[in-house]
Amino acid sequence: MIKINDLYVEYQVNKGIFGGKQTIHAVNGVTLEIKKGEILALAGESGCGKSTLAKSILQLEPVKSGSITYEAQDLRKFAQMVFQNPYASLNPKMKIGDILREPLEINTDYSKEKINELVKEKIKLVGLDESCLELYPHEFSGGQRQRIAIARALMLNPEFILADEPVSALDVSIQAQIINLIKELKENFGLTFLLITHDMSVIKYLADRTAVMYLGEIVEIGKTEDIFANPLHPYTKALLGAVPKINQKDKKVLLKGDLPSPADLPKGCKFHTRCPRVMEKCKTCPPCEVGASHIVKCFLYC
Repeated sequence: MIKINDLYVEYQVNKGIFGGKQTIHAVNGVTLEIKKGEILALAGESGCGKSTLAKSILQLEPVKSGSITYEAQDLRKFAQMVFQNPYASLNPKMKIGDILREPLEINTDYSKEKINELVKEKIKLVGLDESCLELYPHEFSGGQRQRIAIARALMLNPEFILADEPVSALDVSIQAQIINLIKELKENFGLTFLLITHDMSVIKYLADRTAVMYLGEIVEIGKTEDIFANPLHPYTKALLGAVPKINQKDKKVLLKGDLPSPADLPKGCKFHTRCPRVMEKCKTCPPCEVGASHIVKCFLYC
């Protein structure tokens, strides 16, 4: 459905009080395919480039080089986005009905009656009553607002939805409702999702495949069941080891230090500054990619 080839995204930021500019290397040579009808999870800690990659897919962020190929021609109708914060993604001055009508009024020539019919259909689809259409966003809970945001994303019947941390701002009990809603939409309508999250338990429940990102690179990708049963990259093992477990028997992989600045990327393998199994060649040479359906970028397997 979507093919990304050797994608680089950079942008300039101010250094601070001393002036000048510095380059942020946000996405570094990502090659990725998003298959029709799947939920592909993009995992990694904050600052690794997940959201920048997502925005570049939807042409919200300019790319330095590389290509993104879409199955469809009209990107607005083909792809939509569900944002992380349901408290900020809805216009507080608009009623819910107006928020949901807006995409149809801008992008279609439907009659007012047709638009109202579709609005009622979509709000019911996400588990809310049509009476909420006359209310404002502040009159809803976080979970209800996120359902409204999902309904808005569905208004143009997209084939692909990019969900950027869709449950991280919600209470745990509400998270489960939104996660189940995403799973139902995928199964009932054949939708394709790119799910961006750092919550590995959400990934395990929802995703068909998982890509692990570190400093703008995909370091491991494969079927979710394979990633969880047999993680290969030391960074993937660290992410999975950080998930709290009762009676945990396996020794956790503890990482040293913090995520390096994307303005000053390490040479060689970008993970070598924190890797518990670092070798000398990791510090100077980029690692090779190994595997077919389960791919890892690490010298341990070269």
